[in-house]
Amino acid sequence: MDIQLTINDISLTVPEGMSILDAARTINIDIPTLCYLNLHEMRMNNHIASCRVCVVEVEGRRNLAPACSTPVFNGMVVKTDTLRAVQGRRTMVELLLSDHPKSCLTCAKNLDCDLQSLAADLGVRNITYEGEESEFPIDKSSLAIIRDPNKCIRCRRCETMCNDVQTVGVYSAVGRGFETVVKTAFDLPQHDTSCTFCGQCVAVCPTGALMELDQVDKVWKALNDPTRYVIVETAPAVRVALGEGFGLEPGTIVTGKMVAALRRLGFDRVFDTEFGADVTIMEEATELIHRIEHGGRLPILTSCCPAWVKFFEHQFPDLLDIPSTCKSPHEMLGVLSKSYYAETYGIDPQKITVVSIMPCIAKKYEAARPELGQDPVTPDVDIVITTRELSRMIREAGIHFDHLKEEEFDHPLGESTGAAVVFGATGGVIEATLRTAYEWLTGKPLENVEFESLRGMDGIKEAVIPIGQRDFRIAVTHGLGNARTILEKIQSGESNYDAIEIMACPGGCIGGGGQPYHHGNIEILQARANAIYEEDRSKPLRKSHENPAVLKLYKDFIGEPYGEKAHQLLHTSFTKRRKI
Repeated sequence: MDIQLTINDISLTVPEGMSILDAARTINIDIPTLCYLNLHEMRMNNHIASCRVCVVEVEGRRNLAPACSTPVFNGMVVKTDTLRAVQGRRTMVELLLSDHPKSCLTCAKNLDCDLQSLAADLGVRNITYEGEESEFPIDKSSLAIIRDPNKCIRCRRCETMCNDVQTVGVYSAVGRGFETVVKTAFDLPQHDTSCTFCGQCVAVCPTGALMELDQVDKVWKALNDPTRYVIVETAPAVRVALGEGFGLEPGTIVTGKMVAALRRLGFDRVFDTEFGADVTIMEEATELIHRIEHGGRLPILTSCCPAWVKFFEHQFPDLLDIPSTCKSPHEMLGVLSKSYYAETYGIDPQKITVVSIMPCIAKKYEAARPELGQDPVTPDVDIVITTRELSRMIREAGIHFDHLKEEEFDHPLGESTGAAVVFGATGGVIEATLRTAYEWLTGKPLENVEFESLRGMDGIKEAVIPIGQRDFRIAVTHGLGNARTILEKIQSGESNYDAIEIMACPGGCIGGGGQPYHHGNIEILQARANAIYEEDRSKPLRKSHENPAVLKLYKDFIGEPYGEKAHQLLHTSFTKRRKI
């Protein structure tokens, strides 16, 4: 049923059930919002109207109406730009600012804060309502996320993302009135909860209440220490998003400029996590084939995403024997830097610092997992910073990013194939695995390496891929809520998949919690994905087992894929954790 209404003297017809806010957007009328967030592709609808910033006047209604949560009706007359509506918005922002820290200059969200931008747009220059401010302890317990409740505006975006989209259930609003705040269950430190550190709460937080643990100072310290040999590696998804931090269009491929910038910053070697991705495929494809030929447990689940790994450790501990035991690509490259590379070039591994540039906040937590190192004092990766943190480092150094000439990664751990590139988008890990598994199982060349049925932004994708005499049943999912759906099918015995890829973040790593903020714009994620596939097509080699540097690694150092030394260096284990 269609509804007829008038907004700012403009007549329009919209579907029944639409909100005033969405109706106004169909005719390009902008109503400011703060708590509202509607991400259809992620099944996220946060319109609890807690901030009241989107208030408008509705004819016949005594009080102002929140546009985000007020449904339209036949004959409705709305005014969005009256003095009363504008003053109502200003008052709400002034009230929010009265109980908000005034540390904007030193806040990590400075110039990228929705509250700050809204105050500027509404011309708020004074704190009208001065008085007592909330005072909560800042939670720095985790190795990935810092939670500052003093900057929380109770929009509850994080709660919706964590509970409804990711189904992790860490956050909840507690208290009443002035004491209301979003906290963890039982007010536990973040580190002691079931948090997966996926960072999607950080991605949707409109202020600096939730931020990644900043490790830029650690990187500067290592670079300025003449006794350290500092190696940097960069994930596939970083190169298609980093340019956004310098005003470039989403999806601009900046691989060469990124390498040049990292050399300018002073890193001794600039390697590519994609080399680690190619090694991951050598191990994961072999593991898949081994399970098939020896009656192993199926389906095999990819384990490159640390947030998803922690999710199943808490939520599905009975399935710990299903995921691949492969370390993630950046961990593989880290351990190879401190073993293979160090041995080849005569460098003391104790003097090597490995820095990973990741699209993912959970990688910070992952790098600190005790099993991901050769001994307690030698982690595979020492420091992890996000795409956003790298952008800031480049700006701090005064490097004119767009003026840089393109440079190549260092060898040998900088050589990669197109299969490694597609790791950055949802479906990419399993696609890369199939490119190799097909040729190893059939002994025939795979002519068409692009598995279109495994691509796209659908939350759950299923496909049957014929390989030789067998049909492989594949599932691909991104977002932990979708992962839960698949894992519950496995638990109940409904699943007959052979292999499943799971990524915690929307779109896969391109939508990681450490990427430039996309503010729910799915077109940005799509542009990044398109760039990933463009980079894949530009590679002369597109299958991991064709990478000559990887083949030399196995010939000279590791031996057989999935062999004894490979297990020692490249595989890991998982831990049953409490669900809180």
